[in-house]
Amino acid sequence: MRDAGLDRAIDAAGGVAELARKIHISQPSVSNWSKIPAQRVIAVEMATGVPRAELRPDLYPDHHHARTVSQDGIDPIDVARAHEYALLANLLAAAPSRRLLDRLARLDGDGTLLGQAHAALAEAASRANAAQVEREYFDLFVGLGRGELLPYASYYLTGFLNERPLSRLRSDLSALGIARVERNSEPEDHAAILCEIMAGMADGRLEISSDAQRALFEQHVSPWMGRLFADMEQAASANFYRAVGALGRLFIEIERQGFSFAR
Repeated sequence: MRDAGLDRAIDAAGGVAELARKIHISQPSVSNWSKIPAQRVIAVEMATGVPRAELRPDLYPDHHHARTVSQDGIDPIDVARAHEYALLANLLAAAPSRRLLDRLARLDGDGTLLGQAHAALAEAASRANAAQVEREYFDLFVGLGRGELLPYASYYLTGFLNERPLSRLRSDLSALGIARVERNSEPEDHAAILCEIMAGMADGRLEISSDAQRALFEQHVSPWMGRLFADMEQAASANFYRAVGALGRLFIEIERQGFSFAR
C-alpha cells in the first residue's frame, strides 16, 4: 500500500509511468515502492514540485515550509548526483552523528548496484554505535600522528602531501571562481572538499558548465579517489566505513562512465 507522500508525487507527475520517466528509472521500480526511497526524495521533489516534507515527513520533519521546486529546474539525475557527493563529503569530513546514522539506516536500496550499496550502508548504519564510529574515523583519517588513510589527492598521486596536484587544483578552482572557505584548515585536495565542490556543481549552487565539471572530475577526482575508497574497503580500522568505501568506489566509477559518455 502506498503512503500519502508517494500518492501525492504520482498524482503531481501524472501517473507512475510519468514519475519514473521524470526521475530516469524504470516504471516497475516505482510500482514496487510503498514509499519514496530516501535517496530518491530530492529527485522526486525536483521532478514533481512536491516538497520533501510532504514526500517523506519522517525524514524531513523540519521542512514543513519548504518551497516548491520548479519542474524546469535542475535535471533530477544531477540532483541525485549532488546527493551522493554531499553524503560522501559529510562522511569524509567528520564521523557521522547518531542522528545521521539513524537517517542512513533508513536508506532504501533498489536492484541496481548503487541501490545495493545504499542498502549495505543502511545495514552498517543500523548496526553502528556512534562512539565506535567516531573512534573508527579517528583511526582511519586522523590517528596519533597520522591515520591509516590519507584522503588527499597529493598523497595518492605523489606519495607526499601539499605537492603539485594541490597547486594545480588551486589554480583550476581559482579560474572557475571557486574560493577557499575561510577557517577551513584542510587543503583543497582533501576528498571531502572535492566531493563538496562536485556536489555544488551538480546541484547548481556553483554555476559551472558541464565541460568544466567533467574537466575537474577527470583531472582532480577520477585519477585517485576510487583508489581511496577501495583502500577504505580493505582498511584494518574500517567497519562502518567499509560500506562507505564500497559506495564511494562504485559511485566514482559511475561518474567516470557518465562523463565519458557525455563527451
